[in-house]
Amino acid sequence: MRAAVYHADHDVRLEEVPVPVRAPGEALLEVLRSGMCGTDATEWKAGPLTFPVQHRHPVTGQAGPMIPGHEFVGKVLAVDESSRFSVGDIVASGAGVSCGVCARCAEGRTNLCDRYYTLGLNTDGGMAEFVSCPESTLVLVPEGLPVDLAGLAQPLAVGLHAARRSGVRDGDRVVLIGAGAIGSFVLAGLNSLVSADVTVIDFPGARLERAGRLGATRVVEAGADAAARVAEAIGPFGADVVIEASGAPGQLNNALSMVRKGGTILQVGLPSTEQSVDIHSLVMREITVQTTLAHVCGTDLAPALGILATTNLGTELLDSVRPLDDLAEQLERLATGRLEGKVLFDPRQGAAA
Repeated sequence: MRAAVYHADHDVRLEEVPVPVRAPGEALLEVLRSGMCGTDATEWKAGPLTFPVQHRHPVTGQAGPMIPGHEFVGKVLAVDESSRFSVGDIVASGAGVSCGVCARCAEGRTNLCDRYYTLGLNTDGGMAEFVSCPESTLVLVPEGLPVDLAGLAQPLAVGLHAARRSGVRDGDRVVLIGAGAIGSFVLAGLNSLVSADVTVIDFPGARLERAGRLGATRVVEAGADAAARVAEAIGPFGADVVIEASGAPGQLNNALSMVRKGGTILQVGLPSTEQSVDIHSLVMREITVQTTLAHVCGTDLAPALGILATTNLGTELLDSVRPLDDLAEQLERLATGRLEGKVLFDPRQGAAA
């Protein structure tokens, strides 16, 4: 089968590799769509940081360079006889694999499982014609939802999990810093859970305009006076919750300047360097700082598909669908900030008939 194989930074090659061997409890999928995210772009630009260049599959023990891709949708080709899925089903994968028995799994926090690993980040993923993955990561795609939109379910599940972690309640005043893809998914998650006053901050342009269409109460252009304009809009005492989804340097302190006494900051974005924070202000105003990681497949993936089936989010976020041959070009585009939406890949495009 054709697959994109990661060897090093700026070195992802299209290669012919064996079709994966399905293990018990796994489903063999024909990959219909596979997406990329900021983590993939970071590995392309400066990795390997998360990707293991030489990895050993946790089930088969097979070693070798890794196939990326942790956002994918596929058609079921083979499953166990006792499976809840049938051959021909169209499914979305959450890609995160948890053990189900450790203390964190017992709490329902499967994303923090002691044995957690992610297809496409820690072992072979979906940037290939076929992938074999544990059934626990899979959810049926609703009938009538195009695969072009279903391919956004995994990153939307991440945004939905972040929205839950924020603790936003009906009527809260929320500031969301960052209107890129993850910020847009967080906004969609908030809109699906609560009725809140949401101010989105970003630089002027397509992303900020999109936030307005996706349900932000208001948008504010980033700049030196952004905090003052937010205060003018929501009141001088500050936001109940500030969500930092840009990962840009200094934004945690900007969040701190906009949150009320006793309020909450949710850090979503990952800065590329260590950041300083005003601990004095945090302590003296009793601010709660929360973080969020990935998603909980059993809680977030099916609702994410439901949002995509009932809103215009997918059409707003989808940039294009491309063949795997374009992966390097699109990773460079994402890594250099020239991509406003989400690119999906169809591994079957360009393959021999």
